[in-house]
Amino acid sequence: MARKKKAEETLNLEAILFKCRDILRNARNSGSFFEKRDMMLTLVFLRFIGEKFDDGVAHLREQLTEQGLDPDDEGIKTAFFDDATFTDGTFNLPVEARWSTIINTPAPKLNVALDTALHSLAASSRQLRGCFVEGTFTSRNLAPNDIKKVVDEVSKISHKIFGEEKDLIGRVYEYFLKEFAVNATKEEGEFYTPHDVVQLIAAMIEPFEGTLYDPCCGSGGMFIQSAELVQAKKGDISRINVYGQEKEPATHRLAKMNLALRGISHHLGAAIDSTFLNDQHKGLYFNYIMANPPFNLKGWFDPNLQHDLRWAEYKTPPESNANYAWILHILSHLKPLDGVAGFLLANGALGDSDTLAIRKGLIEKDKVEAIVILPRELFITTDISVTLWILNQNKQGGVWHERKLRNRQHEILFMDLRTWTENPVKNESKKKVLLSTAQIQRAANIYHTWQSEGTDGATYAEPELYRSVGLEEIKEHGWSLVPSKYIEFVDHDLEIDFPTEMRRIQGEMRALLEQERASQKMLEEAFKGIGYGIA
Repeated sequence: MARKKKAEETLNLEAILFKCRDILRNARNSGSFFEKRDMMLTLVFLRFIGEKFDDGVAHLREQLTEQGLDPDDEGIKTAFFDDATFTDGTFNLPVEARWSTIINTPAPKLNVALDTALHSLAASSRQLRGCFVEGTFTSRNLAPNDIKKVVDEVSKISHKIFGEEKDLIGRVYEYFLKEFAVNATKEEGEFYTPHDVVQLIAAMIEPFEGTLYDPCCGSGGMFIQSAELVQAKKGDISRINVYGQEKEPATHRLAKMNLALRGISHHLGAAIDSTFLNDQHKGLYFNYIMANPPFNLKGWFDPNLQHDLRWAEYKTPPESNANYAWILHILSHLKPLDGVAGFLLANGALGDSDTLAIRKGLIEKDKVEAIVILPRELFITTDISVTLWILNQNKQGGVWHERKLRNRQHEILFMDLRTWTENPVKNESKKKVLLSTAQIQRAANIYHTWQSEGTDGATYAEPELYRSVGLEEIKEHGWSLVPSKYIEFVDHDLEIDFPTEMRRIQGEMRALLEQERASQKMLEEAFKGIGYGIA
């Protein structure tokens, strides 16, 4: 009998990265977690920037052909290709830095070729300088067979194949956090924010133009998704300038890679340092702030922060937890007249007793606009449910993004999305869900409708989903921001017609009893036929 043909393995990002992980784990001299991660991210960066260059050249050839010019003519090559200029942020790569050069380099020369490519990029582009560590590959000096295997696997990662991934470099980063996470403690905030969560924040606060800030920008995912929203709505990412800060050197380089690849104007500060201790954008105010700070961060406090101006109007946040330090830092950077912020925090921040005075102050000063509880298992690196906070410096109404807003002073919109878990993500080692485009749009519509003229905040509610609540009711609940204290939850047991339901159950029991009696009678008749009785 012929053997069944082995099913062809489906090409997917996780499978490719799994192979790379195993190659690096078994290779000699592959180094620590950080060094493995740096090698992989640098290779992926070279692959992406190389693929973008190839796409740019192909598009340029098409344009020349449409204009009746021969792209293979030597004169045309000299005029258009030797020093190509791309209008979409694509970098004109030196020959030695192109992926076509790297992938065709013999295995014994690959380590040197890769570092030559990095040096060439740093020397030729100010924007690319600082995106990677020069000497990454020769310092590790992987065996020719090992480095060749990894490069061949990375070559399979293509935007043409994995186009559904909105932030592939960030996705690769997330994978290595998950699989190599010997250092990735939750307190250190080593999280990659899933693109559907970022899309939700961006869809709600609409950072279409002006300045956007992220005080803990990680891999730059907030900026990438916001730029995509701007392109979808307005078509011009030059309308927004991004500012950020990150204390982890490898993650800071990753953000620079991401932003450089997309031609996004960015200012990530002169130093890689703690946002609390060395604020790189002190004194600046921003139109929009988006952030996913480390949840429940401990060890953040320093005696020099005791009388910091960021919390002078409120109270010094507790040393045991940085949640409210992040809130007050974000508020201190919002433009006083119309700044809007959307950021994630652990659910404990909604009602912690040791932050009551600060929370009361935020509510009384009308800084909190919306509180949105998100489903569990949105993140790969943690399964907790988190909260999206929206702060707004202007709740008085007026025209905003071509919408007429009503006066929402002393109102807060509460939403609870914890039941939105019907979209599981396949091929994950642990349970994970995502928010669909339709769900993201629905949540944004609920928020924008609540803001708009014609809506009565006193009656704006849907049981088990959202409700607008006034200041007095929040005061009655001890200044808690826990949505379940305000949103109506229906007791579905009360909807049951118990007499009808009992009659249905009794009928089913009688039918089962009749079936059992009929079966018993059949058995008795059968045994009598062969000369046996049955007790």
